[in-house]
Amino acid sequence: MGADHTRPAPSAPPGVRRILVATVVPLFVATLVAALALWPWDAPDPAAGSDEPPRQHGTVTRVVTEPCPPAPETPEGSPDAAQGPCGTVTVRVDDGPDAGQQVETPVPAGPGAPTVAVGDEIILVELTDPADPTVSAYSISEHQRGAPLIWLVALFAAAIVAFGRWRGLAALAGLAASFAILLTFVLPGISAGSPPLLVAVVGAALIMFVVLYLTHGVTAQTSVAVLGTLGSLVLTGVLGTIATAATHLTGFGSEDATTLSMFQADVDLHGLLLAGIIIGSLGVLDDVTVTQAATVTELAHANPGLSRGQLYRAATRVGRAHIASTVNTIVLAYAGASLPVLLLLTADSRAVTQILTSEFLAQEIVRSAVATLGLIAAVPLTTGLAAVVTTAGRRGGAAAGQGVAATTPAPAPRPAADRSEALEALSGPRAGDPPPTAAGRWPDRDSTDTAW
Repeated sequence: MGADHTRPAPSAPPGVRRILVATVVPLFVATLVAALALWPWDAPDPAAGSDEPPRQHGTVTRVVTEPCPPAPETPEGSPDAAQGPCGTVTVRVDDGPDAGQQVETPVPAGPGAPTVAVGDEIILVELTDPADPTVSAYSISEHQRGAPLIWLVALFAAAIVAFGRWRGLAALAGLAASFAILLTFVLPGISAGSPPLLVAVVGAALIMFVVLYLTHGVTAQTSVAVLGTLGSLVLTGVLGTIATAATHLTGFGSEDATTLSMFQADVDLHGLLLAGIIIGSLGVLDDVTVTQAATVTELAHANPGLSRGQLYRAATRVGRAHIASTVNTIVLAYAGASLPVLLLLTADSRAVTQILTSEFLAQEIVRSAVATLGLIAAVPLTTGLAAVVTTAGRRGGAAAGQGVAATTPAPAPRPAADRSEALEALSGPRAGDPPPTAAGRWPDRDSTDTAW
């Protein structure tokens, strides 16, 4: 997350560092205390009490397809459409109690069913007959995706390290820390019944502290980005609370939320919607705040004569260009994630106003608008903090420079020339000039005089 700048930022003066430490350290300690208070110590184990059927790995050794039997006619007299394909698949079981055995399963059919061929590595599900628990049969669930995913992740990590080197390695460590916090604190905390918005804010702050300092180093520039990100996150949470209350969103706008409410009735879906806005905004906020802090630092390094206001205005112009492109990124990211539902809505016969004000689209509009508002607020907030910190450090250097310059003797002033002598010197002929021509006459065009 964020931008990379290989040249280290200039060190801030001791007074500025003390102010930043006195501001950032208490915020970090408060985040840790809140995380420990909200930590799901007694969260139930998801695997405990699970009645999922056993899953085994297998390899397809043979596929036999055959015509599907005719479907029975409906009471109206029209035959049902055949649900193909039909046939059998022979699979070698690779693990479990039946490892090494060949089993036969029906060819997967129906919407979303995997298409299998000889040599495919698949997942087998062992189903037990409810009438006779001693009788069981295997069914193909899906393809094994472990190996392709491992190769893709390895390529992803290798590309980041090859390009970013040590900074890329630090970025990978920050990414791993983000997922660790999400999987061990945020998600279990929400599942345990803690307020989703509070858990999301604390978790996002914890991710921010770990990732920014791990990736960009413990510097004044990173501390400015941390303060800008934290302030923007709080503002995003406040705006999200107001917007969801004003639009009366319940959090039941998606099928996933409705399904979750069936499995965990105590989860606050309205708070979960706000938590999603906070977590989704964090990555983009990190990028903007780090970029703005680095922009101010680079501008001050390139032109130490810029004042605080000039630094702020110049860096804000960069932030405007960044925001203009990032807003489109946010909207397209949400649209891409919801593309199947958006396509489904295009076939809706309702009026456009009814579709736009429906629960699903309304929550997506609120999500995009609130995230964008928080993102816009991050630019002036971070840029102003960075300009104050940078100019405070530069003034100390400028004063030192003035002290050095004061020890150097100033050159003696040049004597002032008489005005009449200066005018006479300017009006007289210059050395090497051609002789003057007659008054009111231009030189002959055919002349070879160099002056012409």
